[in-house]
Amino acid sequence: MLIEFSFKNYRSFRDEAVLSMEATGLGAFKNSIIECNNTKLLPGVAVFGKNGGGKSNVIRAFWLAVQFIKNAQRTQHESSEIPVIPFSLNDYSFSQPTRFDFNYVLDNTEYWYGFSAVREKMVGEYLYYAPKGKKALVFEREGQDFRFTEEKSKRTLISKAVAKNQLFFSVACTMNDPACVGAMRWFRECVFFSRDYSDIPAQLIEYSEDKNMLGAISEYAKAADVGIEDMRFEMDNKEITDDMTLPDQLPEGIKTFFIQFLRILSETSNNSETRLNMGHMTAKASHLGKNGAGEQCLYELDLSDESDGTRKLMALSPAIESALRKGGVLLVDEIERELHPALVNYIISKFQSKNTNPRGAQIIFTTHNTELMNLELLRKDQIYFADKNAADGASELYSLSEFSTRTTDNVRKGYLIGKYGAVPNIDIEEVI
Repeated sequence: MLIEFSFKNYRSFRDEAVLSMEATGLGAFKNSIIECNNTKLLPGVAVFGKNGGGKSNVIRAFWLAVQFIKNAQRTQHESSEIPVIPFSLNDYSFSQPTRFDFNYVLDNTEYWYGFSAVREKMVGEYLYYAPKGKKALVFEREGQDFRFTEEKSKRTLISKAVAKNQLFFSVACTMNDPACVGAMRWFRECVFFSRDYSDIPAQLIEYSEDKNMLGAISEYAKAADVGIEDMRFEMDNKEITDDMTLPDQLPEGIKTFFIQFLRILSETSNNSETRLNMGHMTAKASHLGKNGAGEQCLYELDLSDESDGTRKLMALSPAIESALRKGGVLLVDEIERELHPALVNYIISKFQSKNTNPRGAQIIFTTHNTELMNLELLRKDQIYFADKNAADGASELYSLSEFSTRTTDNVRKGYLIGKYGAVPNIDIEEVI
């Protein structure tokens, strides 16, 4: 479970931005709060803001940091630059480090991990944990100078193998350092994204290993379109009918199908079914209809005949279900894209309800859907804003909780008239 994420000097954010998942003690929706080691955590956060204000960069920062942490030992060769993108609207931030910090809990152990870097080298890095409830140092680093309080001989040996453009954390995991391996599990197993970005090469869809996900895709398809009764998956003319009969270790062919299928689903072009057929695989939805005698029958439609919204929710479903099943964190940029507001509420409510979210999963998403500000689904401390300063071009991230608001205040109306910032400064012509 995520407690806090912060970053500094990344893209449009020059100064530190902090996204806290700690509840602020408000009374609304108490049953949705996650109890974790005597800390009350939020099951979700919505980030609002105008176009170009920086809200997507919050998700980008999280994504870049996680991908780099997971892959630094493989991607960072001698001459490889660290893929940080510092703030560029001044003459000094480019030479200053970009920083990412995470505070999270896994298996009742709290962790604090972070690193700072310029393109050529790591500037700083640290990992603390509290296996017995008391915060303890695993390692700390300034440049190529390392400090340890435990396992000094082994970790000193590991540090000799860490290049200036690599993370000690990632390298130590390849050498089976227990504390680092335990801390890394959260990044590898518990963080999910709805899309990839182009900062570094896209990663494989990790939840393709889950044999139950085809069933989850079918269920979300039914939720998106009341006319869909079932989904049928076929590969090389062999129907995949019962996900429970699939082996624990999925064959490479099925994994390849699943990965390609999810990628095609996330696109909106109408040639998706053609591409699936070219790969010797098909996916069809069964819809209720009536025959000439007026009797209800099932008729199959190709994937390309389904709406963009239906396909979008189907593409999101593995990430949603993976987060819910593992108690992980899901990050979604522009959650309402191609989705009806009711489907957005459907996704958010899965994280807000203890019935569908017993393991304490969390969702962080950006949105323009101001209907969510009516506080019928989210609490005040679940609403964040990202705004860009017109004078210096720097974005800032702040919470609605930082404003003095009463329970009777119309937050949506206040936002639209500019009370909280993060709205476009435009003049709308009067229509006569």
